[in-house]
Amino acid sequence: MNFSDLGLEPELLRAVADKGYDIPTPIQAKAIPAVLSGRDVLAGAQTGTGKTAGFVLPLLQKLGKAAGRAPRVLVLSPTRELTAQIAESAREYGRYKDLRTLVIFGGVSERPQIDGLRNGCDLLVATPGRLLDLVEQRYADLSQVQHLVLDEADRMLDMGFIPAIKRILKLLPQQRQNLMFSATYSDDIRALASRMLRDPVSVEVAARNTTAERVDQVAFRVTKEDKRHLLVHLFNTGATGEGSWHQALVFTRTKHGANRLAQQLEGAGIRAAAIHGNKSQAARVRALEDFKAGRVAALVATEVASRGLDIKELPQVVNYELPNVPEDYVHRIGRTARAGATGRAVSLVAPDEAGLLRDIERTMRQSVPVLPTPAFERRVSAGPPDRGPDRGSDRGVNRPNASPPNRGGSAPRPGGPGGRPGSQSRRFGPSRRSRSAS
Repeated sequence: MNFSDLGLEPELLRAVADKGYDIPTPIQAKAIPAVLSGRDVLAGAQTGTGKTAGFVLPLLQKLGKAAGRAPRVLVLSPTRELTAQIAESAREYGRYKDLRTLVIFGGVSERPQIDGLRNGCDLLVATPGRLLDLVEQRYADLSQVQHLVLDEADRMLDMGFIPAIKRILKLLPQQRQNLMFSATYSDDIRALASRMLRDPVSVEVAARNTTAERVDQVAFRVTKEDKRHLLVHLFNTGATGEGSWHQALVFTRTKHGANRLAQQLEGAGIRAAAIHGNKSQAARVRALEDFKAGRVAALVATEVASRGLDIKELPQVVNYELPNVPEDYVHRIGRTARAGATGRAVSLVAPDEAGLLRDIERTMRQSVPVLPTPAFERRVSAGPPDRGPDRGSDRGVNRPNASPPNRGGSAPRPGGPGGRPGSQSRRFGPSRRSRSAS
């Protein structure tokens, strides 16, 4: 099946061809005809399977041409990054159509968004909080919405957006098409769907909470204090014989932990940047651009980045700390192996995280192979020590004979057998426990 078999108009097919696509993914092949038919849709698919195009393309077709000032399509998403990505996709796919797309989220000035609403838009992509702010100030008019999309609906639920979504629903016309798209498909989402959707077409191209088949998942057992040293070793030598890493998305649980680890990696000679909710939007965009361009080798992120980050051919994702919610693991590792590519997911599992790993395996209904922990050097370098989540200062700790951060280039600097000059190192090898399976 090709995109031309799905009933899309020539302008959209041309835009799809410009992006180098000719064969739709399974979720696109099933969702696009359902949306074009006007039915409500409840769709679940693995992260990275192209579900954004699954609703953007048919909605652009249903919109036709620009009309009026108030939006006719409203897409709600949980994070700034995902909101910006959806809007970018809408603009790219709609480049040959006379339509206006506007994006609204917090963390930036309201003025350009207000100006955009005054100028008029056909498709509005927004986070719930900022949208409600502009509605209350009478800048946003939702009375003409004909199509509503909830993307990453399960994440909306996790982040506490359901009350805001209910308030928004009351502002919309009763007669409209409702679409709910999500990478994971929990029972809570089904309950929300039963209240919002009318006789929906159910589209599910993979079992609930499964991961992309092309992701090679492995885990290493390591103490919390030694995680950063093992991570530096993996950057220098690789995890499974693939060679040194030049690009990896590294997940932590907390904002302070992300800042601390980024500083520690810099102290070990690996260019790193942190991205999380406390960073300004400008700082988040800059960090992501540096990462995509190869100026930064390690992008250290919290859960805010696990949805919506679309990084072409990202080779590996690292769970520096396992998430407390098993479904978040699925979203994290879904940043790699996107659009048919392959990728690697590496998890560093401390003794007190063994239960979290079991929960993840139970949720995915598959095991994560635990490999023998490789020998690594325990370095004393610039950067704050590990003190556990959210404890201690985020500022660097000055140490005698500390290695200076690598300020040039994007690739890590491998250390010699005795460590880099000016650093103290001690070699650690695998233990019996590290070889045991979970």
